[in-house]
Amino acid sequence: MECSLSKNSNFIFCGGGSGGHVLPALTLFHYLKKECPDARFISIGSKSGIEKEIFTKNSLEYYSISTGKLRRYFSWQNFLDILRIIKGTVQSFFLLLKWKRAHSVVIATGGFVTVPVVFAAWLQRKKIIVHEQTTRVGLANKICSYFADMVLVTFEDSLKYFPQNKVKHLGYPLREEIFTPIAEETKIKDFTLKDIERPVLFLTGGGNGSKLLNDILDQIRPQIENEFFIVHQCGKAYESEYQSRETPFYKVYGFIGKEMIDLMKTAEVIISRSGAGTVVELMSLGKASIFIPLKIAQKNEQYHNAISAHQILGSKVIEEDELSAESLLEAIEEVRKIGKKSWVKNNPTHVIGNLIKDF
Repeated sequence: MECSLSKNSNFIFCGGGSGGHVLPALTLFHYLKKECPDARFISIGSKSGIEKEIFTKNSLEYYSISTGKLRRYFSWQNFLDILRIIKGTVQSFFLLLKWKRAHSVVIATGGFVTVPVVFAAWLQRKKIIVHEQTTRVGLANKICSYFADMVLVTFEDSLKYFPQNKVKHLGYPLREEIFTPIAEETKIKDFTLKDIERPVLFLTGGGNGSKLLNDILDQIRPQIENEFFIVHQCGKAYESEYQSRETPFYKVYGFIGKEMIDLMKTAEVIISRSGAGTVVELMSLGKASIFIPLKIAQKNEQYHNAISAHQILGSKVIEEDELSAESLLEAIEEVRKIGKKSWVKNNPTHVIGNLIKDF
């Protein structure tokens, strides 16, 4: 579909605080950039958050504002953060004046940095679209939904949390690589995926790693290493510790980048935390996986994300309090029996991107 927008059109992305809020925006940026090459793409975030690194690395025009966190409980820090949010709203208001209302749409993907931007955009009557990734709604997106023209959700279960006259269930923006065959040459440091002869077991605690998941793999590794080729994304903080334990069939990486999708396609068993992006990508690949939700996640959102995968694909969910070597070994055997299932055929990125283009 060709872009009907002029080169004066502005797509303004805001979202941050974690990679889970930034990556959907980045996926939509890449799609819209391909469809509307003459449009202008802007990103707004905090001065030092992960969003700054990710957006600037991908050549988005980036502007920083002051931001603070609103808590659902009493804290003296709330008073300081309210002042920061007010400051960020003023900064956002004057920043957004640079771009004409009729030619601009703000796309907010979660995190408290979005609140000042969305409120300022509402004051200027700019078009606003909010995207919610998780099954349980964050406070920032809940606030933003009252000022948005449209709210898009990943999971159908999230529809009930937003104003019914403006919410749509369209799914999660997925990277195009999800729908392409495994690249023959995909290599992760010193090995090529197609050359692995054993079934692959992949464990990841996310980009920062998880000591809990690292430790449990250490416990079961002697029992599974004769059967699997094990790939372990341990987090950069743990990299030197675990790399010293490598064997020909156990490979350790602090962080795995763009090769991650092909690795997930190759793996027979995947053990992971259950952030929304990870869960939806694995569901889209038809992979019944083993999820160990982060216990302290807001509103236990990781648990509910994982339960969605369990209900649809039969993925196994082990809560932190129930995690043991025995429970994990049992889950590994169970997911191997399930095999691959089909869940999604079309990429929601196209649907969401086209809606934004025509909004």
